[in-house]
Amino acid sequence: MANAPQPTAFPTWLAGLLGFVAFEAVAYFGLRWALSGLGESNQHQEDNTIVSNWVKAMAFVVLHLALSIGALLVASNRVPRRYRGQVQGWFYVALLLSFVLLIPLF
Repeated sequence: MANAPQPTAFPTWLAGLLGFVAFEAVAYFGLRWALSGLGESNQHQEDNTIVSNWVKAMAFVVLHLALSIGALLVASNRVPRRYRGQVQGWFYVALLLSFVLLIPLF
């Protein structure tokens, strides 16, 4: 019974949510700034090709994945053992969100 997972309290979940939102906001705007030279801003022009936009999308996904894995490694070493499952859950949400964030990126 000592190894049974303990439910996390609401303040702990709220702190995790606030940290997650702050991380995602900094990561999105930082990557948006870093990748601003890639891709076409006007998607409906005649000479538009998919190649430059594809490079921007793939660079965003790969860099966001690298940031998320780095944050997972740092956070899982910093938080107490009973909250590591919560860190893993936020990591899975970040993986899904990396594809959702492609929509406002263009």
